[in-house]
Amino acid sequence: MELEARTATLRMAETFVISRGASDEAEVVVVEIRHDGVAGYGEANPIERYDESAATALVFLQDAEGLLGDDPFALEAIGERLKERPGEHAAKAAIDGALHDLCGKLAGLPVWKLLGLRRVGPPTSWTIWLGDPDDMARRAENVRGRFKRLKLKLGGGDGLDVERVRAVRGVSDVPLQVDVNEFWSLDEALEAIPQLQELGVEYCEQPLPAGDPGGPELKRRSPLPIYVDEDLHMLEDVPACAERAHGLTVKLAKSGGIREAVRIVHAGRALGLGMMLGCMNESGLAVSAGAQIASLFDHVDLDGNLLLAEDPWPGVELVDGVQLPPDAPGLGVREAVSHTR
Repeated sequence: MELEARTATLRMAETFVISRGASDEAEVVVVEIRHDGVAGYGEANPIERYDESAATALVFLQDAEGLLGDDPFALEAIGERLKERPGEHAAKAAIDGALHDLCGKLAGLPVWKLLGLRRVGPPTSWTIWLGDPDDMARRAENVRGRFKRLKLKLGGGDGLDVERVRAVRGVSDVPLQVDVNEFWSLDEALEAIPQLQELGVEYCEQPLPAGDPGGPELKRRSPLPIYVDEDLHMLEDVPACAERAHGLTVKLAKSGGIREAVRIVHAGRALGLGMMLGCMNESGLAVSAGAQIASLFDHVDLDGNLLLAEDPWPGVELVDGVQLPPDAPGLGVREAVSHTR
């Protein structure tokens, strides 16, 4: 198999703000793998929070072709060889996506069907990025009727996080979830979460910093389910996460792709944990990879491509609030606009 990799810059429709900072663009890596005249494509967004960047991913990918072998269906063996190289999970996820796309095209089947899964998963949440309470309420009101649930980014550090949720609740009656992106202390979480429960929030994502020693205590005392995101990367992280959370947030760019994400789901289920599928700020190419396995999850946050000014890989359809994977072979999307190289 032959592999080519490049970076691409995706432009956000609006400045995207979370507790760690703001961004107007996302730089992703795109992988093309060719075999027997057929090409498969994958994408992922390396995140600085995990000591990854598009530049480091590209270095990894430039040396990855020799790890692929000549059988695109030997996914387990390829994955084992990739795991021998530490880190760069986003680069590995892009390879994984390209291999699944290639296998689906060679078999003439969409990936969800190739894996024996249902096509339709839970409705996606729509992310209301961090802003002042009135601004977040305005943006929630602007999408009324389009999405069946909202995800509110919190962690403003100004004592207004509960007011942010209260303002959004005032204009929307859909289910709410909140994502604090590691920005609360244990005391702040214990003060805020009961108030969020009164406002109808369903669960709280990553309120404490990853590895915070207060995690198990928060799980015991929280009236709302706690989901962890930054705490979770690979299958081996699941047992520790189970001690500090009621649910897991899986992202392909963190786990290295579809195969590891499916392993995490089954391990989490065995431990009685709720499962959420998330994404980074990515195009329809990466979102489609997630949508292929969305039916395995309780909750889905796959709005990355919808946050872009223009999606260069169209094909995923938002149908009645659900990000529906294409019915075409592989990941089912096609590049429509040239990426910035």
